Amino acid sequence: MKKLIVVSLLAALFALGCSNAEAPSPLALSDHVLMQESNSALYRSTYTSDFEGESNEFTHLRNLERKLVKEAYVRIKVGSLNRADAHISSLISKYNAHTASTHAEENIYAYLIRVPSAHYDAFMAEMGGVGRLLNRTERTLDVTLHYYDLEGRLETKNELLKTFQSYLARARTIEEILAVEERIAMLQFDIDMTGSQFRQLENKVDYATINLTLLGPPALFTHDQGETFGQLIKQIISYFGIFFFTIFLIIVGLFVCGVPVILIFIFVVWLLFGRVGLVKKLWTYIMSPKTKMRNVNE
Repeated sequence: MKKLIVVSLLAALFALGCSNAEAPSPLALSDHVLMQESNSALYRSTYTSDFEGESNEFTHLRNLERKLVKEAYVRIKVGSLNRADAHISSLISKYNAHTASTHAEENIYAYLIRVPSAHYDAFMAEMGGVGRLLNRTERTLDVTLHYYDLEGRLETKNELLKTFQSYLARARTIEEILAVEERIAMLQFDIDMTGSQFRQLENKVDYATINLTLLGPPALFTHDQGETFGQLIKQIISYFGIFFFTIFLIIVGLFVCGVPVILIFIFVVWLLFGRVGLVKKLWTYIMSPKTKMRNVNE
């Protein structure tokens, strides 16, 4: 009976030792998972670079929905900025768009409009009727690979975070707890950065960007609806008054500055070539026989 008890105790101790040897610590498991994540990221990077420029074939093979980023730059000449602005505002409300920024000058309105990608073509078509198109540039970027790569990384990192959090309950020492918590903090930071990049890209895919510039008539020909015809005539007369006053100032300036210059020029010509004739006298002196003889003797 004693031999049986001793054998049972030895067997229990052996089994306990084996179980401790086989069960890795949470820190070792976390290192293993991090290595898998690193290899997975390296594989995705290599795999993506191998298929760069072949998004159509890659998308077709995986049956993925294409993710496109649309941008447009449009300049339109309009007859009335107020009416054109009202028309653009109605389109923004109609298609559930919004303006990211606006800029207004005397005869220029500029908008940065974000339109749901599903309504981009309809918005552009109706917007063109606001006036005469001066130029239009459109660009479409295929970001399918980058989109799904970020999405996959984010899902993988979130699953990895759950795994790390489960390790805290299995940690046996303070060192292991601190090590796992450090890994969790690093992974959470990485998740925040990747999530921010994914949300920015997702927003660009969901909403197309339109840079719109409206060019109105010159200020001289601008007529607000609140002005009467008499006020418009007074405005035109005031512009003509400014024009003639400017011409008068130019004439006065020419008279004040030009007359002295002309008088000085006439005096110099008279002094050199006129009755005084300094140049003529000098030339006569140089060409006289006495002067020539003196030069020869010297």
